[in-house]
Amino acid sequence: MTATTASWRLVPRRRLSLSARWRNPVGIVGASMVTFVVLTAIFGPFIWTIDPNNPAYDRLQGPTWAHPMGTDDLGRDTLARVIHGAQVSLQVGLIAVGISLLAGLLIGILSSFYRGFVDLALMRVVDIVFAFPLLVLAILIVGLLGPSRRNAIIALGIVYAPAFARVIRGAALEVLGLPFIESARSLGANDLRIMRRHVLPNIMAPVIVITTMYLGQAILGEAFLSFLGLGTQPPEAAWGNMLATARNFIEASVWMSIFPGLAIMFTVLAFNFLGDGLRDILDPRLGGVADEITVRSK
Repeated sequence: MTATTASWRLVPRRRLSLSARWRNPVGIVGASMVTFVVLTAIFGPFIWTIDPNNPAYDRLQGPTWAHPMGTDDLGRDTLARVIHGAQVSLQVGLIAVGISLLAGLLIGILSSFYRGFVDLALMRVVDIVFAFPLLVLAILIVGLLGPSRRNAIIALGIVYAPAFARVIRGAALEVLGLPFIESARSLGANDLRIMRRHVLPNIMAPVIVITTMYLGQAILGEAFLSFLGLGTQPPEAAWGNMLATARNFIEASVWMSIFPGLAIMFTVLAFNFLGDGLRDILDPRLGGVADEITVRSK
């Protein structure tokens, strides 16, 4: 491997300059939005202490100083329920994407290392899962397991795993074709050491990007399943089941549907923006810091 190639490949793992980071406004906006959602989920219940399941107020109120997002059909504070829904959405998103990531790493790495029958069998399973519309498959899995938040997490983790497997397999195959892998093999490194020391560190950029982007998809999937009554079950608040309830009162109080809908839109956009920004920064072929990488490689 030439010095120029080595320098090009090492740049993404170095600390990028502040000027390169600040040239990506989409990523900064996404990071700020995600930070707001996370802080709301963590500290919101301590700031807004109303019980989200307490029907102690007038029904179907519009926004007031006492209830900035109004109340629902049972007299529960909508703001408190939106904050609790943020906790549910982040929990489901993180755990579901974590399951997908672990499964994708296992399938992708094994497929890239052990070509032939192992690769063929694993990729055909991935193709079979991809043949189904993802949310339809998630509905099928939850329908078989039973409606609950835990089963929604399992379903979303399964249906998103093939996307992780394909991305990780492609990135690992690219790394395995580089000369330093042959050098490591010639020095006696076994497959496990090559996976741990050489392949995994060099595929972290696409893994981080796809993980961030699928967090938004998992949150949207949880809202979809809860809207259908297959995810988080009432009376616990989740953005999806709040929308499901609000559709029956759309004429009496449109606010019941506006605020949870805005929360879903804001959170999904936040993770999509963050994923786009990280992609531009971590992938030198897509811009972002491409000019800086070119300079460093000379």
